[in-house]
Amino acid sequence: MAEQQQGRDPVTAHPRPDFPEQHQEHPGWTPPMDPVPDHGETTYEGHRFLEGRVALVTGGDSGIGRAVALAYAREGADVVFTHLPEEEEEARETSRLVTEAGRRAVAVPCDIRDETQCEALVDRTVREFGRIDVLVNNAAYQMAQPDGIAAIETEQFDRVMKTNLYGMFWLTKRALPHIPKGGSIINTTSVQAYKPSPPLLDYAMTKAAIVNFTQGLAQMLAPEGIRVNAVAPGPVWTPLIPATMPETAEFGKQSPLGRPAQPAEMAPAYVFLAGDQAGYLTGGVVNATGGTPLP
Repeated sequence: MAEQQQGRDPVTAHPRPDFPEQHQEHPGWTPPMDPVPDHGETTYEGHRFLEGRVALVTGGDSGIGRAVALAYAREGADVVFTHLPEEEEEARETSRLVTEAGRRAVAVPCDIRDETQCEALVDRTVREFGRIDVLVNNAAYQMAQPDGIAAIETEQFDRVMKTNLYGMFWLTKRALPHIPKGGSIINTTSVQAYKPSPPLLDYAMTKAAIVNFTQGLAQMLAPEGIRVNAVAPGPVWTPLIPATMPETAEFGKQSPLGRPAQPAEMAPAYVFLAGDQAGYLTGGVVNATGGTPLP
């Protein structure tokens, strides 16, 4: 008789708060975090679901983006990913993980608030690989302001809007001529799109807009054979948290599972949405919220 294997308890599968209180300068750095985020380095096992495909992932230096890049590589895809210039050291680690999986990694310093840089990013990807099979609009910026809307300066508002919305729009527009039938666009939204936290007012606005963009674009591109979907994470333990949140000790405790997700727990949703298994899924949002109910 085959040995039965029991699934892991999702409540205790990863570290639970309380965590040590910790803070970093933006954009944050993975190694000093306690606990150190899990991107699937020792656990993600690929099954060649994306063999031979080309993926472009924004914000792939750390957090969810790194986990997605790692998973895509182990599924057989080559990966182009962006990082800010100050995140070069983090980007080297993502590149190492992709190349160790036997795939090509192209790390591109890129500030997606700049349309010219977005266009150059897409153009470089096409020069290197000839096409883009999967576009993952993942890069985002947030900065919590517990003192309310009066504390959100125009400089911050512009950065949130341009990083989270303009960059996504520009990249998608430039990439579309190079995405073949069967291609996929995956946008990272958030639980904040549906249940906004007041200190993240501007960030939550953009995440709601991403849901709308995803649903509208999905209808627009369906006749072209290109699917558009989104993933809505709940609290995820990434460098963005100690770099942008005033308190970190109880981060994620509010979720029904009682803990934040690890980046590795988000990656399978992006793999599923990119692959042929999700061939009839477009205009959808995968809610990866740890049990927080969403519409």
